[in-house]
Amino acid sequence: MILADKIILERKKNGWSQEELAEKLGVTRQAVSKWEGAQTMPDLQRILEMSRLFQVSVDYLIKEEVEVVEHITETEVMDTSVRRVSLEEANEFLRIKKEEAPRVAFGVSLCILSPICMFLLGAAGELNMIPLSENAAGAIGMMILLVIVAFACAIFIPSGMKTKPYEFLEKEIIETEYGVTGMVKERKQKYQDTYVKYNIMGTVICLLAGMALFGAAFVEGKEFLEVVFLCISLVIAAIGVRFLVLAGIMQGGFQRLLQEGDYSIEEKTNARSSVVGAVSAIYWLVVTAIFLCLCFTGKAYNTCGLIWPIAGVLFPVVVIVIKLFEKK
Repeated sequence: MILADKIILERKKNGWSQEELAEKLGVTRQAVSKWEGAQTMPDLQRILEMSRLFQVSVDYLIKEEVEVVEHITETEVMDTSVRRVSLEEANEFLRIKKEEAPRVAFGVSLCILSPICMFLLGAAGELNMIPLSENAAGAIGMMILLVIVAFACAIFIPSGMKTKPYEFLEKEIIETEYGVTGMVKERKQKYQDTYVKYNIMGTVICLLAGMALFGAAFVEGKEFLEVVFLCISLVIAAIGVRFLVLAGIMQGGFQRLLQEGDYSIEEKTNARSSVVGAVSAIYWLVVTAIFLCLCFTGKAYNTCGLIWPIAGVLFPVVVIVIKLFEKK
């Protein structure tokens, strides 16, 4: 059942005419008529007010698949007020995103590059190319890895602190003040070419990183050169991922303010979406644990290098499966 039919049904249940409902919502009778005729959609504030008036959930009103009326308590009715975002707040949020995007992208690239020293030193120690035992070389490489990851965390934490006051944009239903939506749409439109360019560049470069791994086939049997090709693939991947992260951070900022994509009203009102976050956290913890276990063996260099690309490709599949399961 679509929103238009639900408005008609709930209005008649309460014994109100279109004029009476319009008066309660502060709109014209023609506006209500258009909503019920599915000619236009009420804005977010009106949907929340109807949720309060009809004493039904927002989920029930906006989700076509929800046919059964979900009544809400008086306390929940009071919680239907929305957070308003001013033009100044929106501009500041986008400014922070633009400022922090290169830093976060650099931090992510560092994480991808972090195992390179460990791979090279471990292989060199195993093949007696340096005056260090395999375990000693691997240990030094691991220390370098941890230092690089710590440096990346030193980038992520301050960046996260700057965006923390705007976390409500991810979870709460918002309403923007006059001029905000137009400004964000205009900036998003201007950024579109850059967004597409960065995504194309990032995807192509990451594919080249995969091709670099096949270079190891030409030096089969030469273990150190195999590791070198693996390290080259990580360098290329780090460059490609940097472009993808840059594009994603800015696009995500626009989507938060416009309540689109993963930040749409439907996604925010879906309490089950927290399952995605929980599974995501478990997924990456397991991937990290596998990566560290293999790295500490000091022998599975090629396997270690393949873990992150494979995990990255499989992750969207995992998210899609979870969402399909939730809908079912």
